[in-house]
Amino acid sequence: MKVLHLDSGREMRGGQWQALYLCEGLAARGHEVMLLAREPLLSTARERGIDARPYRAAGWPAAGIVHAHDAGSHTVAALIAHGPLVVSRRVGFPVRTGPLSRWKYRRPEHFIAVSEYVRERLLAAGVPPARISVVYDGVPEMPEARGGASILAPATDDPRKGSALLAEAALIGGFQVHYSKSLAADLDDAAVFVYITHQEGLGSGALLAMAAGVPVVASRVGGLQEVVVDGDTGLLVENDAAAIARAVRRAAGDREMGRRGRERAAKLFSLDGMVEGTLAVYDRILGCWKPS
Repeated sequence: MKVLHLDSGREMRGGQWQALYLCEGLAARGHEVMLLAREPLLSTARERGIDARPYRAAGWPAAGIVHAHDAGSHTVAALIAHGPLVVSRRVGFPVRTGPLSRWKYRRPEHFIAVSEYVRERLLAAGVPPARISVVYDGVPEMPEARGGASILAPATDDPRKGSALLAEAALIGGFQVHYSKSLAADLDDAAVFVYITHQEGLGSGALLAMAAGVPVVASRVGGLQEVVVDGDTGLLVENDAAAIARAVRRAAGDREMGRRGRERAAKLFSLDGMVEGTLAVYDRILGCWKPS
C-alpha cells in the first residue's frame, strides 16, 4: 500500500508525533510511505529514516491513500487530492458549520477520531457514523519511572490549556510545578503528571505519563475521561484550583496508581494498536472506493 501523509504543523506536538509514529509503523510493515511536512517534523522524520519532503500544496505524487493529519492539510487535500482521503481529527472543539466547512467535511472518505468524544463532535457536525472510526493514539513503550519529587506538567502557551489555573493551584497547595518541554526525558523524576486543560481531544501527554508509570491528575474534560480511570489509574478533577491542589497532593508518589496506569497504557494505547487500527481503516476505504 502506498500512503501519502500530510502535516502542516509548525511545532512538534502530539499530532506530529502520532503522524511520525504511524509512518514508522507502516514502513516497518512493508508499506510505501511518504510524508510532506514542515519543520521540525520534517527533520525529525528524516533522521528516523522516513521519506519526508517539504510540505507543499501542489505536485503531490500518486498514492493509494492520502492521509491528512491536521486542519491545514485537510483543507488543501479536500481541494486537490485525487485519491481516497482519510483525515485524522484530534481536537475537541466543535466543527464549524458554515457552507465551506460543510463542503470540507463532506470531502474525505473517512475520518479517524482519536476518541469517542471527538467522534461525537463529528457526528454533531453531520458526518455520517459510517465515515468515522475511533483509533486511539499510541505511545511507545517507556522505561518505568524511578519516581521523585517533581510535579510535572507540559510547557505550553496554548490559551485553551490551564497553565494559569495550575499556577493558582500550586500557590494553594504549596508546591512548585516543573513545566516540561521534553516529557519523555523528565518523567523519570516525576511524582505526578498534571494535565489541566479546558478542552482536549484525547491527551497524548497523559498517555506518555501513564506509559512510564507516573500517576496522572487531569481535567475532567473531553477525551481525557477515556484515558484516565478516576481513582484507579489517576485522578480526574474539575477545573478548580483548590480541587487540583488536593488531587496533586493525593496522587503524588502513588506507585500503585502509576502501575495500573502503565498497564492501561500498554493495553489500550500501544503503537501497534494505533497502527493496526489505522490500517483497518485504509483497507476498508480501498475496498469500497471508486473514482468519481
